[in-house]
Amino acid sequence: MKSHLQPFMQYLTVDKGLSSSTLESYGRDVTQFLEFAEERGAASLEDIRRTHIVQYLASLRGAGRATATVNRNTVSLRAFFHYLLRERLIMQDPTLDMEMIKPSKKPPMILTIEEIERLLAAPDEGTPQGSRDKAMLELLYATGIRVSELISLNVEDVQTELKYARCTGASGKERVVPIGAIAAGSVAVYTAGMRDKLLRGNPDEQALFLNSLGGRLTRQGFWKIIKKYAREASIEQDITPHTLRHSFAAHLLEGGADLRSVQQMLGHSDISTTQIYSGIARRNMKEVYESHHPRAR
Repeated sequence: MKSHLQPFMQYLTVDKGLSSSTLESYGRDVTQFLEFAEERGAASLEDIRRTHIVQYLASLRGAGRATATVNRNTVSLRAFFHYLLRERLIMQDPTLDMEMIKPSKKPPMILTIEEIERLLAAPDEGTPQGSRDKAMLELLYATGIRVSELISLNVEDVQTELKYARCTGASGKERVVPIGAIAAGSVAVYTAGMRDKLLRGNPDEQALFLNSLGGRLTRQGFWKIIKKYAREASIEQDITPHTLRHSFAAHLLEGGADLRSVQQMLGHSDISTTQIYSGIARRNMKEVYESHHPRAR
């Protein structure tokens, strides 16, 4: 059966134009399956049944292979049997309508309040960059806005005296979110004296948060910034800009905020998206109760 493998690889190379790494994966996956099927009595392509494929994929799961690996094997076998059917080497495709495994969603990463405090205290507010970074981090945690919304803010979008920010989501829908006194204060300090030092002769720039060249800060730029302060704050988790959004929502719910209000602040169109934080908040409250209540154990 392995004699069909080389023509299959040629087909993938010429007709599909797959990369060398993808070709290697396909070849390895199909070879391992054919060996598996042969060990279970399949002497020719006509002997292979859907049960062989199901058993093979189940053996991968039983061996602890990741869902992504099992799904990649499924794709490889689909391509192989599609090729065999195309070349009239088999009469039926045993992978027809075979579904992929839905990967389980990882719970969002949430920082503790202590970790948040360390992260927010990391920037040096005495420098223009540090003042900018402090304002950005405080604003992200205070509002739960996305990093794309953060870097899209213009100076006029954040009203520090009235304590609100106006941002535009991915769908183009505008929303107004409240900001706390500490975040408002950090933004006020930045805009009052430090932002001008970053403008670099570009007075017409409307962006609130500027890069070192006086233009609008990018997503990549902020990514590097938050990674830097995570290291300085000794946060072991591999955090992303979205981590502050997750933490904002979970901490609000832990503090007693209602789900609908959190949904509106996050800009979720469906409340079921917000409910994932409710489950995290309940688990955290249970941990607090068991750790501190004298009769919890």
